[in-house]
Amino acid sequence: MAFNMNVWKVEDNTLKELPKSRLDSEDRLENWIAADSSITGLDLLVIGKQVVTLYGGRIDLLAMDYEGNLVILELKRDRTPRDVVSQTLDYASWVKDLTYEQVDAIATNYLQRKLSDAFFNRFGVDLPQEINRQHSMIIVASELDPSSERIVQYLSSQYNININCIFFDFFKEKDQEFLGRSWLMDPEEVSERTKPSKSASPWTGIYYVNVGDGEHRSWEDCKTYGFLSAGQGKKYRDAIQKLNVGDKVMAYLKGKGYVGFGEVISPARMVKDFTLPDETKLLDHRLVQPNISNNQDDPELADWTVGVKWLHSIDRDIAVTFTGIFSNQNVVCKLKHKPTIDHLAKYFPINSY
Repeated sequence: MAFNMNVWKVEDNTLKELPKSRLDSEDRLENWIAADSSITGLDLLVIGKQVVTLYGGRIDLLAMDYEGNLVILELKRDRTPRDVVSQTLDYASWVKDLTYEQVDAIATNYLQRKLSDAFFNRFGVDLPQEINRQHSMIIVASELDPSSERIVQYLSSQYNININCIFFDFFKEKDQEFLGRSWLMDPEEVSERTKPSKSASPWTGIYYVNVGDGEHRSWEDCKTYGFLSAGQGKKYRDAIQKLNVGDKVMAYLKGKGYVGFGEVISPARMVKDFTLPDETKLLDHRLVQPNISNNQDDPELADWTVGVKWLHSIDRDIAVTFTGIFSNQNVVCKLKHKPTIDHLAKYFPINSY
């Protein structure tokens, strides 16, 4: 069952609960998601709006994730809850058979540019050679009846169907408007329950880790001082805390490729408390990206850091990549993509451990 969302405004050091309101038009919500899909909490490229299916229906929004899989986003609008669930399933029966040429045509018509160009611009990697291996469905609503929620949960948990509901609550105070978001089920857990793709191989025990090179951290620092980190929010902190001592990791630098293979040698701790093997503190060193120290006293917003013994690491300018190489929006996930593993074995000693 989805949780109700409440929002409070801090005013003169006191809390004032904002009243929920009704969104005057769900078209506004559709336009907001189309313009910035990150409000869903997912890393998506919207490739179509009001996409006409072979059966005459119209998919509100069609998107693509970083692996080239299609995502159906269907707004409840004025339909009954059960109708929107069945309609979404009907759309999925059409989407599953779309060819590369058909998806490219939909994207080109909507984006006014080739899908491959838009994909690279959005994710920083080439479009996979094989797309639409899997698809997922997201019902967007302010609320659903309990029966429809049970149906969605049943399909996901019992039949490994990648279907979920995202709820947007609308709040208004005078001329100010606020939007809140919650999920029926954890989207990462739902994704984990889905069947593996055809290109997946048994897990080798290696974790894929996003380096997060940018405003708050640098691969040069990670390579030089032996660590990986994530933070600036609970989601990222929780992800890096999944890594345990002894875990093998492949470091991926967005837009570049794979840059390091190593073993975790110390558990996650706040960056201010992270020490190197010589017992000096990381923050006492001259870092390429000192902003890693931002919010260092706040457990929710600080960077959390794991120590890594690099078994082989390379500079960003010679990062290992190829068309269709595995990349992922998550900070940490299991690396199972066989073509990627086979290619990385030519450059990193992953088969020796």
